[in-house]
Order: sequence, then C-alpha cells, then structure tokens
Amino acid sequence: MENRYRYFKRDVSWLSFNYRVLMEAEDASLPIYERIKFLSIYSSNLEEFYEIRVAEHRGVIMKKNFVEESAAEAEETLAAITREVNRQQRDYYRIFYEQILPALNRQHIFLYQDEHPQPFHEDFVRDFFNEEVFPFLSPVMIQAGEIRTFIRDRRLYLVIRMVKKSDRLEDADDKPAYHYALMKIPFSKVPRFIELPPHEGKYYIMFIDDIIRANLHSVFPGYEIESCYSIKISRDADIYLEDEGKGSILEKIRKKVKKRKIGALSRFMYDQAMPADFLAFVCGAFGILPDDLVVGGRYNNLQDLSKLPNPAGKQLEQHPPLPMRIPYLDEVGSIFKVIKKRDVMLHFPYESFDYLLRFLMEAAFDPKVDEIKITQYRVAENSAVINTLISAAQNGKKVTVFVELKARFDEENNMRTAERMEQAGIKIIYSIPGLKVHAKVAVILRKDNPEGAKRRDFAYLSTGNFNEKTAKIYADMALLTSQEAIITDINKVFAVLEGRLQAPTFRHLLVARFNMVPELQRMIQREIDHVQAGGKGRIILKMNGLHDQQMIDMLYRASEAGVEIDLIVRGICCLVPDQPYSRNIRVTRIVDMFLEHARIWYFYNEGQDELFLTSADWMRRNLNRRIETAFPILDPEIKQEVIDILHIQLQDNVKACWLDSELRNCFKRERTTSSPVRAQLAIYDYLKKKNG
Repeated sequence: MENRYRYFKRDVSWLSFNYRVLMEAEDASLPIYERIKFLSIYSSNLEEFYEIRVAEHRGVIMKKNFVEESAAEAEETLAAITREVNRQQRDYYRIFYEQILPALNRQHIFLYQDEHPQPFHEDFVRDFFNEEVFPFLSPVMIQAGEIRTFIRDRRLYLVIRMVKKSDRLEDADDKPAYHYALMKIPFSKVPRFIELPPHEGKYYIMFIDDIIRANLHSVFPGYEIESCYSIKISRDADIYLEDEGKGSILEKIRKKVKKRKIGALSRFMYDQAMPADFLAFVCGAFGILPDDLVVGGRYNNLQDLSKLPNPAGKQLEQHPPLPMRIPYLDEVGSIFKVIKKRDVMLHFPYESFDYLLRFLMEAAFDPKVDEIKITQYRVAENSAVINTLISAAQNGKKVTVFVELKARFDEENNMRTAERMEQAGIKIIYSIPGLKVHAKVAVILRKDNPEGAKRRDFAYLSTGNFNEKTAKIYADMALLTSQEAIITDINKVFAVLEGRLQAPTFRHLLVARFNMVPELQRMIQREIDHVQAGGKGRIILKMNGLHDQQMIDMLYRASEAGVEIDLIVRGICCLVPDQPYSRNIRVTRIVDMFLEHARIWYFYNEGQDELFLTSADWMRRNLNRRIETAFPILDPEIKQEVIDILHIQLQDNVKACWLDSELRNCFKRERTTSSPVRAQLAIYDYLKKKNG
C-alpha cells in the first residue's frame, strides 16, 4: 500500500539548514565580522557536505557504496543538490559583493577585488611576493592527454592561460596557441589574507590569490598572461570499513585516513567568469565530468574568511556573554558533597565548563575514588579532560576510556590521544565493529567511607562532548548525579562497551539499540491515548536532526490524533509541516551565535511531565547504528528549569524561523507584533537570575 505521508529528502533538507546559516550573513543588525563568520561557516559546512554526503551518492552510482538507495535515486538526488547549491552560491556571492564588502568599506576596511594594487601599495605587494610567496610556488604546465597532475582536495589552485611571447601573432584574427598552467596557492607558509600598509586612515587587505595574480609575469617571464581563474575540488572523505570484525580496527582506520586525500572526486568548483572554452580544456585535462561542476567565484575556499584580519577593532565583532559562575558550587570545597545532596545541571556555554574539569580533577585526587570510566567521541587537541584522566591514572586510579575511532574527521586526534593515554596506563577500549558509540557519559566509582563498606558513586551525563573548546560555542546541557538507579544503568552501558553484557535491561536510561525506540514509541502513543480519552496531548522535541521515517510516521499519527507537537530542529528535518496529517506540528529552527546542540524530549503525560536529555538525534544512524543514551531529569526543580528553557526557545522571534512545506526558512519576526525575544540572550538572563 502506498504511503500517504510525504517526507523531505534528507540532503535537500540539510541544504535548507545551511542556507539558514547563510541568512545570518545578511543580517545587517549583526556586527560585520559576525556576518563574515557565518559566510565562513556556510562554506565549511558545504565542503564537508560534498566530502561525505555527495560522495556517498556518487559511490552508489559507481557501485562502491551499498545503501538504501538505487543508482537512479542517487542521480535524482545529486541533480536536486546541484540545482540548489548553484542557487545558493549565487546568493552567497551576491551577499559577499553587495553587502559585506560595502559594509567593510564603511568601516574604512578595503578588501582588494583585483590584482592591481593602488600605486602606494605596488612596492609592498611586489616585495612581499618576492620574499614571502615566490619561494613556495610550484607551477606545473598542463599537458592534456600527456600528463595529469593530481589536485589535492581542500586546497586552492589557480589555472592560468597564456601565450608565449615568441609566438605573438601578427594577424589579430589568428587564434593564439594557448598554454596552460596549474599552480597551488601556499596554504601553510603564507596566510590567505595579507594586511597592506594603511593609507590616509584606511585599512587595506589583499587575498594572497591576488598578490600571486599581480606577479604572474615574474613566475612565467617568457609568457603573456591571458587570464587566470580559481578552482578547487572536494573528494570523498568518508571512511568505509568493509569488514570491521577482523583484524585491528585501529590499523584499518589509520590506513583509511591516509587514503582520504586521494578519494574520488565529489565536486569541482570553478570561477563562473571562466570562459567556456577554458573550462572545457580544464575539464578535459583533469577528467572532470559535467555532473562534477559547481559554480564558484573569483575567490573559493571562503571558509578562510574566519581568518580575515580586523584592523579596526573589537567593536566590529560580536562578543557573546562570558560563561557565568555558579555560586553554590564555588562556595564549597568538594563538588562531590554537593552532588550527594542534589543533582546539578550545567548549561554550556552559558555556564563554565570548568565545573566538569573540577569534577574529574577531584576524582583524580580523591583517595576514596577507585575507578573512572568515560566515553570519548570528540575531544579538544591538547585536551584538559585527557590531561586530567592521565593525572588520575598516575595517581593510581583505574581509568577506562572508550575511544570512538570512527568519529568523522577526528579519527587522527582520537588515535593520538588514545595512544597517549595508553602510555600513561589508562585502559583503552576501541570502537565496536559495526557501531559508533556516541553516548556522552562518565562514572566515578567511589567508596563512601575509608573502609569501603559503603559506596557512593557519581555520574556525568551530557548532550555534548567532553570538549572544552566546543563547549564555548555549542549550547549543551549536562547532569551531575549520584542517584543510584541512574548509576546502575550507566554501569550497564559500560558493561556493554566492555563486552561483559549482551542483553541489558535499563530502568531509567533509554539506550539506542536496546530500549530507546520502543520507549519513545510508547511515550508518543501514550500522548495519543490521552487525547483520544478526552485529555491533552503535548510533545516538545529539540534535536539536531530528524530523519528516521518510522519515528516521523509516529509524529504524523500523533498530529492526526490531535496531539500538539513542537519541534525545534536545527539541521536536517525530513518531516513536512503544513500538511493535513501534520497540522498540529510546528517546526522551529534557531541559528544564532551559539550552535544549538542539546537534544531534549518532553512529554506532557497528563501533567506528570516526563523529560529526557540525550546525545541522540532521530536519525536512522543514531537510533539503529549507534550506542546513544537518553537520561531522565528526575529533580523537579531542574525539570522545570529545562522546560522553561524550551519555552524560551519557542518564544524566540528574533533568530527563530518556521520551516514551511517547501523547506523555506520563514522568520517568526515577520509574522509577529510581540516584543523581541532572542532565545540565547534570554536563556543567559534566565540562568543569571537563577544563579544570582
């Protein structure tokens, strides 16, 4: 029977989210460097999208990947992606040229837009090129059909067309004999943006691309330069492990990471000003197919805009509120004493990440602590968390760390930190074959008296990673607790990770691949039952992605039954609002200075509010191919606090958008006369008042 429900395509939905990021660059109320930051984020997001998602579809067509998609479906999806990306790219460059550059000019900051510097900068540009750039250039002549040069991904190249000076034509109507060259722009030895000397109160910045362009005659002295354009490519960067169950998964991933740089092509971005015959030559020389082409501009790799110098001062940047201190934690000598009496909720980045470090540090030096167990998905480089765990091991504690090696783009950092921890005597458990462990949990096993006759263990459960760097910009929540029932469940999770338990039962935690999906379905059905019995049904779900069709169908059925549902979904959302079967579902998307990262599930339950925080999105991978945890909030005061925060986010009419039936981001502020509510600032004020 044909399914009467409709779903957005996953990747087209993601492009809608990334376009919402781009919309922040158009917000003239933001400081100019904040707007530039969002241009950078948009470009960086799109780079990864092509390296992973587009590459996966291409793999299906080439019969390299076997997923739930046919080659015809993959081709259809790729065509939709190309259409939408090309549309967005046009908007991207429109915003850059028509809004961002004029706004910089009004601040007396001028970003050169061609290779011809003003006379007062000519000497500087020439000298800088000769001294700082020229030694690192390695131009290569392109000889189509004879030699094919390898093009690295995530690198910026110039392709140059020129004519030998000795071949100058006397008849202007004769076609010249063109010669072509490829030149990689230095990326580590020279910054992308060069500050030139100020002049008459104005600041000048030049792309390194243009400094090179201005001096091409020095690189090719025997040629007349006809034209020069920017290109870049993206390659398949995902890691496919054919058989994870045999051999060392560490060695397999190490080998795969090394091969990432030579992955299959997934995107060829070129300057849209490049003439058709020039583009055709380049495509022929490098084996580029029409489906690989994505329109770019004079300047590609614009994720580098995050490094644009700001010579005019901090007033041109956004300054998020500093993480606040929590007085009742600062006033006690031992954080364990506080957790014994009550659960503690932490809100990052509104509140300081130092409290987690303090929790781990206290465990590292407390003589009553026997053991620390923790999961590692993405940690910061030179991580303070890892340093604290090493200190604990050096102090004689037994430390066990589950390291997820398959955390995409963090594989190398995770391998390095794992090896460092092993050298310090920490027990490392590596990835489970066929699964990713995405749960963010830690448990401290501690004697409650010197004799050890009684135990009082402590746990940390979070929606985000053990990462002090991302905790400054990712909005996450974490719970510190000593509730025995929850800790019993956490110990079962670690028993699963250690291979000691195959079929656990959980009393309080929801754990993916065990009880998470059945319990979610039960709670949704319970809201349906309450409505059908004449009561009220209410669900609020906050997450980063909603893709699992089975769960979407449950929400559609709940909507049809009359359950009121609010979804706060930052990224992918395959549920289609504004349909007869989704008339009671509203989808809100919030993009602001902090990345919305917390996942929260609220069920009204006839006034007996049930609330979970979790690391899991409702994506197929999270619910079926990962170890995830969702933990209940049992403390009434903390529960109300989280519910209040959910309601603040639903009231946002500054940065919040409705998602409509065509995947458009429709600002709530354009449909309301209410007083402005910017949720992230309002949440900070709410927590400040609570902590005051």
